[in-house]
Amino acid sequence: MELRVEKICKSFGEKQVLKDVSFTVNPGETLAFVGTTGSGKTTIISLISRFYKPQKGEILIDDVNIQDYAMKSLRRAIGVVMQDVFLFSGDINYNIRLNEESISLPQVVEASKYVNAHHFISGLSQGYSHEVKERGATFSSGERQLLSFARAIAFNPQIMVLDEATANIDTQNELIIQDSLAKISEHRTTLIIAHRLSTIKHADGIIVLHNGRIREKGTHDELLAVDGIYRKLYELTAV
Repeated sequence: MELRVEKICKSFGEKQVLKDVSFTVNPGETLAFVGTTGSGKTTIISLISRFYKPQKGEILIDDVNIQDYAMKSLRRAIGVVMQDVFLFSGDINYNIRLNEESISLPQVVEASKYVNAHHFISGLSQGYSHEVKERGATFSSGERQLLSFARAIAFNPQIMVLDEATANIDTQNELIIQDSLAKISEHRTTLIIAHRLSTIKHADGIIVLHNGRIREKGTHDELLAVDGIYRKLYELTAV
């Protein structure tokens, strides 16, 4: 799916958090957003998911304004993986398919294999029937994140949103997570809010936000070649 954002503005009370933000993500491309806290990154994702409406501008998917999509169809087309993964009491199978009857156990297993979650799931005493405590308290941060990736893939969205999805990952699981990220982004229109800039080196484009405006655009190499905000952020996180 093509995603196009045209001159969106969004305010909360008297604070304007987005000011004339425009960009296009072509089908299959990956676009990353970086910036300090409060720069507007999460607000963009919330607008695309229709949690809010912009005061100005429009957001289009395949040239159709998202306000014209049925909410269920829009949410089905967009898969969101958050930094803080919420797991429900139940079993692993339930937590991946979220009670969606059309998703079979073989599809759950296939999605888990695809994102490298099957190995640790199959090592549990009851596999996909293993009980999940409230909020997944018995799993590591990396295991919880892999389950959220499997959940997203099982629903097969055309647009994938990764909101700080690697921020809390332990070093032991980082390479596994990186491989999983590459897989779930493949052949999908993908938006990444990045905390670790090392995770977006291969993105097709990177947008640097500051105080609600786009300050820089380019690839990782292009932005590093400029003595700007991105380069400074990269040098700080690389230390």
